[in-house]
Amino acid sequence: MKQTSQWLVRTIFVVYMIYIYFFVYRVNSFYSFLLLNTFLAYIPIELAMHMHSKQNRWVFWLFFLVWALFYPNAPYLLTDLYHLARVNPYDPQTNLMMFRFDLWKNFADLVLATLGCTLMGMWSLDYVAHLVAIRLHQPSRLFCYSLVAIFNFFSAIGVFIGRFLRLHSIYLIFEPQWALQRIVQMWDLKALIFIVSFFIIQMAVWICMEIYRHSLQQFN
Repeated sequence: MKQTSQWLVRTIFVVYMIYIYFFVYRVNSFYSFLLLNTFLAYIPIELAMHMHSKQNRWVFWLFFLVWALFYPNAPYLLTDLYHLARVNPYDPQTNLMMFRFDLWKNFADLVLATLGCTLMGMWSLDYVAHLVAIRLHQPSRLFCYSLVAIFNFFSAIGVFIGRFLRLHSIYLIFEPQWALQRIVQMWDLKALIFIVSFFIIQMAVWICMEIYRHSLQQFN
């Protein structure tokens, strides 16, 4: 990603989080969680922008480890879409959709965070997968695709941990024994169903982005 594009991404996220702080968090809105969730989701995006193929290997793998710990926070926001259930835009008398500023503001706040974090998170996933493939001297497209699938699977596990065990990535750093114990005990059929389903959702988003990217290459 070019430097100008990187600073554009940073500016958009910073402006959005400032907006959320003043117009959502400070007014004690139910959607105040967007401030923390967006910040955590942005961390892997920023980390990816600092990684490159010619980096010192110890620095690169340290960046990769931290990126891997925080990456699930990006697609995690897809699960926040469930909170749209609190937005009821239908008039109970006419069953038609109403226009109320507060309803559509909440909708826009949530969808903007979800789309931005998920799509830019997928960019970081694709970019990091290619860098790892280069580092391992396996730059083939098939190997990169395999890495993307592996990362997405572990990301789905991370999202399950965050959503249902309420464990943030930071717990693995400061309370690893307690966090790992809960992770070991979480496995059952329901967990597997969620993880596989969310893995499919992530792969579907990534495939759409991949098709879009390759469709543009015919014009280059």
